[in-house]
Amino acid sequence: MLVVIMGAGRLGFNLAKDLLKDGHKVILIERDEDLSIEVAQELDNVVIWGNGTDYKILEDAQIEDADVFVAATGDDNANLMASLLAKEYKPEKIIARVNEPQHEKVFLASAMVETIRPENIEAGYLEKLILKPEVADLYVVDKGKAEILEIEVKNDKIIGKTINELSPTDNYIICGYHKNNEDKITICQPEMILKYGDRISILSKRESTKKVLEKFTK
Repeated sequence: MLVVIMGAGRLGFNLAKDLLKDGHKVILIERDEDLSIEVAQELDNVVIWGNGTDYKILEDAQIEDADVFVAATGDDNANLMASLLAKEYKPEKIIARVNEPQHEKVFLASAMVETIRPENIEAGYLEKLILKPEVADLYVVDKGKAEILEIEVKNDKIIGKTINELSPTDNYIICGYHKNNEDKITICQPEMILKYGDRISILSKRESTKKVLEKFTK
């Protein structure tokens, strides 16, 4: 997997380090020349000095081959512009950091652009969103021992089953339900029936997350 990251600050640096450790290819874009040199030496990895809002810089970073583009700077305007430009190259996923809550609606109005909020800005959270495309949102709880996953139900084997037939188990519990992909969340009741495309929130032990995703999405 190739991930292009704009912004080599704390978030971009730590995300790149984690992804490289897991064997993925990463190219960083950083507009501060001194920082770009420093990060390139520390990570022993490609860091391009320039602005990700420039087509040429994006192309130098191999955006046309990227699976994921992450705009991780502290500048909302730059993150939005770079995400819109990157969208033209059709990566599978575009994730943009939103520093000011009032700007989030503008980002969300741009199809294909996912946002991360300040309270969730950490490299581990971002890496999970990148490596688990089935997850619409994710929160780490209990000091990393558990995760709350928001996923879309796609497995035909569980369509039509009630919450009571599927949950709880020793490894997870379905706790929230978005009917027909609506924004309003409902606390799950045993008799609720799952339909294709519904979104559910699941509290899962960290070591069980992979099996939970397979159960509800494959």
